[in-house]
Amino acid sequence: MEWLTDLFTNTESVAHIAILYAVVIAIGVYLGKIKFFGVSLGVTFVLFAGILAGHLHFTAPNAILNFCQDFGLILFVFMIGIQVGPGFFASFKKGGVSLNIMASCLILLNIAVMFACYFLFFDTSNPVNLPMLIGTMYGAVTNTPGLGAASEALTSVFPDDVPQIASGYACAYPLGVVGIICATIAVRYISRIRLEAEERQLEEEEAANPHEKPYKMHLRVTNIYLAGRTLLQISEFLNRDFVCSRILHDGQVSIPNRNTIFEIGDELLVVCAEADSEPIKAFIGPEIEADWNAEMEKQPMVSRRIVVTRPSMNGKTLGKMHFSSLWGVNVTRITRHGMDMFAGRNHHFHIGDRVMVVGPEDNVNRVAEMMGNSVKRLDAPNIATIFVGILVGIVFGSLPFAIPGMPVPLRLGIAGGPLIIAILIGRFGYRVKLVTYTTTSANMMLREIGLVLFLASVGIKAGAGFWDTVVQGDGLKYVYSGFLITVIPILIIGPLVRYRYKFNYFTIMGMLAGSYTDPPALAYANQVCSKEAPAVGYSTVYPLSMFLRIFTAQLLVLFFCG
Repeated sequence: MEWLTDLFTNTESVAHIAILYAVVIAIGVYLGKIKFFGVSLGVTFVLFAGILAGHLHFTAPNAILNFCQDFGLILFVFMIGIQVGPGFFASFKKGGVSLNIMASCLILLNIAVMFACYFLFFDTSNPVNLPMLIGTMYGAVTNTPGLGAASEALTSVFPDDVPQIASGYACAYPLGVVGIICATIAVRYISRIRLEAEERQLEEEEAANPHEKPYKMHLRVTNIYLAGRTLLQISEFLNRDFVCSRILHDGQVSIPNRNTIFEIGDELLVVCAEADSEPIKAFIGPEIEADWNAEMEKQPMVSRRIVVTRPSMNGKTLGKMHFSSLWGVNVTRITRHGMDMFAGRNHHFHIGDRVMVVGPEDNVNRVAEMMGNSVKRLDAPNIATIFVGILVGIVFGSLPFAIPGMPVPLRLGIAGGPLIIAILIGRFGYRVKLVTYTTTSANMMLREIGLVLFLASVGIKAGAGFWDTVVQGDGLKYVYSGFLITVIPILIIGPLVRYRYKFNYFTIMGMLAGSYTDPPALAYANQVCSKEAPAVGYSTVYPLSMFLRIFTAQLLVLFFCG
């Protein structure tokens, strides 16, 4: 049995280190699934399992723990950046500007309340208290990447004995999860909101403002101006995106191209954005009932959904592909991540897009070959892009920026650098021939692996001093300070967003959850709302909020802990 004892006691053994991480991660994940009053801590429970292991001296060499912690953090933030990158800049459009401004104010208020707690409840002469309270704040806002960024920045300020701020994070996290939901409910009562009225408002807005989704209609050409004009001329004059997928002329159904000439009485099958349907009908002619099945049987035309898998298609615009004029086919609809989008001329193709193509069968087959249409290619992750991005991100994060008043140059570090590069690659990678497509499951798997490696390492390292720091130290102060950091900003910003900008309460719920990057709060919002408003609010502010949480973590440490 000596070999079995050696597995659990020989900290230099590779087998021991693997067993350590397997035990901590497995126990943490299983315990994280247990719900308390309908709320679970999720994968973050790995941190608590790691603290327990460290407290019981079930540990590994510091060099190994540091590597797993840093590599896990890099992988975690990079995959987050790839996910949020495509929508990062789009989130500032229209009402997104107001929501992101309010989310930024919420983040600043979290910091302000943290400093208020620091001066009210803690000994300011102790240099460790402020870093511990920074860790507490990131537990209060349930933001693990911020904890990682702060921990990494502390290594440059405390090169010899880095404070294990995960102890403060662990104290504040459980009440942080619950506090976000409770404070969001309190906003509802403070603002005197009735859920039924909010639901009804969303339904009315949907009816008044149709989504930009594909809309199909049969039209008869009655506008005398169109007689003798080509499809290209009509499209340029109308200045609206639409696709004429079929035309009935002199009893023959065909697929029009840019040079097809329209005549009075022609019947068209048009696909456009729903919001553009009325102007297009007003310009071309009335909508009619049409049955072209008999004529269609004479034409060898097919309608097929094609998957974009060829890397050379990545980033190309629909308007520059000239499918209609060159191939005699039309692209009528595009689906990305399960969402239907109208095929406008400025649409950029991304690997993984599913495209609806209509035309003669032979030509559709040629277009399918051009686009790839090999689903098997999507099964293989673009691993090279991930590691090229990580390489560039680490180099970028290591660049020093000298700022007056800071004891050491500012570096974005292994958290901020890969995050920024990942956002840029996710949005603009196609311009440098980088294919960033990964399935949702692949992204989540890599992200979760990075997160559990980081949490397990942080917990094991913090476990050795957890008892002295928390139980016999200022643990209770961290708990109630964290609760105040969680609740007070929501109670201020939530009603302000309601009264100042008149946003729907369900959108506000999503915005608050996204500002705290807290999935349990979003899950609660989705439970009480039958519409997508919470998800819209969450996704609008999540990219900027995640970036600011990570960036401000390093600024706080370098400015105030040096």
